[in-house]
Amino acid sequence: MSTRDTAVCGQFYPSNPKEIQSMLEHYNQIVDEHLKENDGVLSLKPRAVIVPHAGYVYSGFTANLALRLLANIDAKRVVVIGPSHRVYLKGTSISDFDTYHTPLGALYIDQALVADLKERFDLECIPEAHHEHSTEVQIPFVKTYTPEVSVVELVYGDESPANLAKVIEYLLKDPETAVVISTDLSHYYDIKKANALDSICLDAVKKLSTGKLHEGCEACGKIGVEAMLLAAKNNGLKSILLDYRTSADASGDESQVVGYMSAAFVE
Repeated sequence: MSTRDTAVCGQFYPSNPKEIQSMLEHYNQIVDEHLKENDGVLSLKPRAVIVPHAGYVYSGFTANLALRLLANIDAKRVVVIGPSHRVYLKGTSISDFDTYHTPLGALYIDQALVADLKERFDLECIPEAHHEHSTEVQIPFVKTYTPEVSVVELVYGDESPANLAKVIEYLLKDPETAVVISTDLSHYYDIKKANALDSICLDAVKKLSTGKLHEGCEACGKIGVEAMLLAAKNNGLKSILLDYRTSADASGDESQVVGYMSAAFVE
């Protein structure tokens, strides 16, 4: 049985399962103190979410707020889609291992869906693309909140948003499939510049505007975000922004920050 081994465990997130659980409990304590059930956020049932992919100490709170909402739905599988940072890719690679390892235990990879997507969208597995942190950091959250689901990992490089949108639209036809889109926002600007650039991305997601996305958004996963916006519009989904912050919230350094956001797409 082949396994998608961890590549950034102990770097972007703890290798000790108790440390992961402690971090998530801390994030949830903060959320539960500030958000009430009647706010509606904690009862959202997303078909898809956008989440960041930095180290948990920086973006874990923002990602956790979105990914914990997966517990509200009856998903049988979760498809995680993120940009390639390590290797150049033409198109999109799909992981065809049997299991996905996490410190919290393994998740099965949905081989039937992998085979379907390979044939339907002419995808292949490029193994070196699946040492990717943008997707991997989401999996411990998925294991925590939806421990019985199967997963599929898609890593894209030089890809057309329209092509990727077709894949997402197909996935969303199945109400038992949830989609996770991974992206960070602007990188290494001072806080004022970062907030200005990131506001463009936030506005684009809020309005499902692919045009707005090209007016200055510098998200590293902009292709995936644009694909999600196209799919959301075509599937009649609306977007709800959940959280925005920068690395300065954790580090205190406002001279060179990275931006993070999370959003939910609901019917």
